[in-house]
Amino acid sequence: MKYYIISGEASGDLHASNLMRHLKKIDARMDVRAWGGDMMKSQGATLVKHYKDLAFMGFLEVLMNLRVILRNIRFCKKDILSYKPDALILVDYPGFNMRIAKFAKKHDIPVYYYISPQVWAWKKNRVYDIKKYVTKLYVILPFEKDFYAQYNYEVEYLGHPLLDAVSNYKTSRKQSDIIWKRSGRPLVALLPGSRVQELNKMLPKMLAVEKHFPQCDFVVAGVESLGKEFYQSFLKDSQIKVVFSQTYPLFEEADAALVSSGTATLETALFNVPQVVCYQASWLSFAIAKVLVDVKYISLVNLISDQEIVKELLQEDLTVPNMVVELQRLLSEEGILEMQNHYNTLRHSLGGEGASERIAQSISGHVMKDAKPG
Repeated sequence: MKYYIISGEASGDLHASNLMRHLKKIDARMDVRAWGGDMMKSQGATLVKHYKDLAFMGFLEVLMNLRVILRNIRFCKKDILSYKPDALILVDYPGFNMRIAKFAKKHDIPVYYYISPQVWAWKKNRVYDIKKYVTKLYVILPFEKDFYAQYNYEVEYLGHPLLDAVSNYKTSRKQSDIIWKRSGRPLVALLPGSRVQELNKMLPKMLAVEKHFPQCDFVVAGVESLGKEFYQSFLKDSQIKVVFSQTYPLFEEADAALVSSGTATLETALFNVPQVVCYQASWLSFAIAKVLVDVKYISLVNLISDQEIVKELLQEDLTVPNMVVELQRLLSEEGILEMQNHYNTLRHSLGGEGASERIAQSISGHVMKDAKPG
């Protein structure tokens, strides 16, 4: 089978690569052409575009890069028609992917959407477009199945794939991976995000926290595609280390973390690392979001739990003094115990492992059943 897979972010690259790994077990001769990242490439995908050239954060940033986005959409449509896939697999990245889903439907290409657009947060009317253009939708948050049921739309909830990603790492890891922890010194992980826009806003503030914790070591989880030089422009004479492609080993050692909102918040929780969630966009983007977005929380951990179990420092609240106060609480014995109890409840709500395999089997089964002769 020929699959065309589109992922526009680092988290999508992770989930798509795990999905590909299981699809290959079902169909060893499968061929994949993709928009994604290095992890998808390592699973055999022919990479058309790297996500580092696709990720624009916030309403203002999208507007400023609208010409690039529209050019990418036009190119993608032509590339799909040239490739003639048996199925199109879309992974999150809704602004781009829903346009491609509409196009694929017009050309009679089955569309399997893996990781639902967050229509429950804003633009609920997009549910009708999903019903019209998407052959099968796979959701990864437990409350999403009930949300879509309100619109008489049956979706598949087969678990959260991050459980698989964490389990795969823990199964294959080696003791020699542990290299940053120094005896008697707490380790704080800094995860400022994967987009240049968010890094420029949040990394300087995260780095400034270090001087308030002389008893701790700090390590930045860097994005390899941005390069060492990018991070060195922020670090200058600092002793803080930057590590690449080592986020999970870093989580295993970390005693606490400052984390940019996104998938990383849930990954941090699955490694039982107490965290503060950080987010700052342009004032205009955030002002528009406040009007349009209908959610109580911004982090996945709190959304799934339906309560604030991790502190969210957003916009003007994302200050060095506030981060210092929250980090001090997290490093206390009471703060650690409280966070672990919440994380145990969260993990239970996500169900068991094996989501990636179950979704791969479902997609493959549908594609093979509906494949056209010849």
